Amino acid sequence: MSKKAIFYIAFFVFLSIAFYLTAVYFIPGFNDRKLEPISKVGKFTFTDQDGKPFSNKDVEGKIYVAEYFYTTCPGICPMMNDNMKQVYKKYKGTPGFLILSHTCDPENDSAAQLKHYADSMKVDTHQWVFLTGRKDSLYKMARLSYTIDDPKNYFNSDEDDFLHTQFWALVDRKGNVLKIYDGLKQKEINRLIADIADELKDASKN
Repeated sequence: MSKKAIFYIAFFVFLSIAFYLTAVYFIPGFNDRKLEPISKVGKFTFTDQDGKPFSNKDVEGKIYVAEYFYTTCPGICPMMNDNMKQVYKKYKGTPGFLILSHTCDPENDSAAQLKHYADSMKVDTHQWVFLTGRKDSLYKMARLSYTIDDPKNYFNSDEDDFLHTQFWALVDRKGNVLKIYDGLKQKEINRLIADIADELKDASKN
């Protein structure tokens, strides 16, 4: 490659970088990474670990992560919630941020059972909330609102239906599901932690 060609390549690379840095400096929000909504969270009313009603009104104006698990799960749930603790510890005490853990086994996971589980996790249930309720309502939320499980997995009989997913949903303060993450992959957990920071930053601007 000739010196002239190398000069032109270097010049255009420099010009591109200069344009980018100028745009970042002079155009507000130019470098902000926006996540496009996947779905909208519908209305819901469940019961928290203290036996109190918990609804969509309790998350209005808040950013939160939604997951599904069950307390007697011998498989992926303990690993998932160990990983979720990374998110909890990072944003513990941060106003406007919550984690919602819905049971996928409401027949056995009563409010009292969830309370016992939350105590064993040693987490603040004002920020990490554990929810139970009607099975059909819980599963509908997972599949149609949070989109962390395929609606085609629904069986004709509730007794035959069982939801078991490792995926988490990030929801913004307007109730939009922004992105789905694999709760068993460290790379995606790191990405979630970064995306929460971006959403909290955007929320503080408004």
